[in-house]
Amino acid sequence: MTIAFLDVHYQGSGARAACVLADSWGSEFASQTFVTDIGTVQAYEPGYFFRRELPCLLSVLRLLPSLPDAAVVDGYVWLSSEQRPGLGAYLYDALGRRTPVVGIAKSAFVGVESSRAVARVFRGASRNPLFVTVAGMELQRAQQCVRQMAGRYRIPEMMRIADRLSKGAVLTTKRAA
Repeated sequence: MTIAFLDVHYQGSGARAACVLADSWGSEFASQTFVTDIGTVQAYEPGYFFRRELPCLLSVLRLLPSLPDAAVVDGYVWLSSEQRPGLGAYLYDALGRRTPVVGIAKSAFVGVESSRAVARVFRGASRNPLFVTVAGMELQRAQQCVRQMAGRYRIPEMMRIADRLSKGAVLTTKRAA
């Protein structure tokens, strides 16, 4: 199994997109990493974040030898109980609805309390939940996957690595012996 953890960092009019591949939901180490710089991105437009971020995610995913078995994004798949599409839903569609997409958001949207499309997942000793949404797999399964992700803290380790790579960090690869 291959899981792609994705993140994008914006600087000026450009961006850097990062993808960290893991062999399982509980992997402690990345199997591969990919980074691409995007010279010009669309300006941020409230309510249409996907227009800015989706092309960046697709750009880094094109570097992979094949589509991952699942993708994880820093954000929402669904934005309301009516399942208004968020970044993850647009990515799921762009991938031909063949690759499940799990969204991990750090902050709640208005109405999240009543949304059946969002699961709260507590990790580590954090009192703040992650808000998990998904397309292409059951929400309960996505919750289990996020709970078993490696890392002692609220943010799973593979997402932390993707974040650091998107910000220009140079990582050394560690592998289990």
